[in-house]
Amino acid sequence: MPRVCVLMSTYDGERYIREQIDSILAQRDVEVSLLVRDDGSTDGTHVILDEYQKKGLLKWYTGDNLKPARSFMQLLRDAPNCDYYAFADQDDFWMNDKLYAACQMLETNSDKPALYFGQTQLADKDLNPIDSVVINPFLTFGESLVYYFVGGCTMVMNSRLREIVNKYRPKELFMHDVWIYSVALAIGAFVAFDKVPRIMYRQHGGNTVGQGFGAWEMWKRRFDRLRNERRIRSRVAREIHDGYKDYITADNREILNKVLSYRKSFLGRMSLLRDRRFTTSHTTTNIFFKLAVLLGTF
Repeated sequence: MPRVCVLMSTYDGERYIREQIDSILAQRDVEVSLLVRDDGSTDGTHVILDEYQKKGLLKWYTGDNLKPARSFMQLLRDAPNCDYYAFADQDDFWMNDKLYAACQMLETNSDKPALYFGQTQLADKDLNPIDSVVINPFLTFGESLVYYFVGGCTMVMNSRLREIVNKYRPKELFMHDVWIYSVALAIGAFVAFDKVPRIMYRQHGGNTVGQGFGAWEMWKRRFDRLRNERRIRSRVAREIHDGYKDYITADNREILNKVLSYRKSFLGRMSLLRDRRFTTSHTTTNIFFKLAVLLGTF
């Protein structure tokens, strides 16, 4: 039976956390351990975690308020040895075959770094299903640098990928899931996408990151990124290049070099625009990628 260490970062999660913990502990056909890092809660989250810990159902600890991305990365470093590692948000609900399905898809590639992620089913605060954002990713490294869509709450990785990811601590960390997904593809890891939703991704007023945005909010976010002079995507590409240079495949090293040098010349921008390796499965994202390259804000 595969051993899976589930890593949960919490912050003022008392409202929904019991339901989520119970759904994790109810996973079938896997041996589950749950490690929780509390990111400085001020509500009753600690009391709930203590209850479960006293029953031997989880282990938890607390620390400085690192925000979600760095809190999850700290968990990945602090986790005990296991076959697989899964990220969990504090407010979702998992179907009881979530981890088993992931392990089944990953086990045939146990000899190399491997990552699983999947489609989510959006739900309201009471776990009633609502219209979901359906993704059909190409699973290419170039796409991962352009299109941010992967949900960390669905991620499961094997110990070999965890070992490599932990070798470098990024300074630019937009979100832990985007980072790990891009690193996995950069080093040629096996990446599996599950089209079957196996979690209820709860949308409520307290979400740190959610998917249930209206059309206006989505367009506003795209234009904000387009105007962003910090060039977040290029900075992430630089960190992947510098942090994992001994593991990146030759083709992906070429992709990174193209991103890192495109602003030096008009020809560099044109070359990046024409490179089909950066094509994504999302038409609007492709358009905004081209605009960002032309403006030098990618």
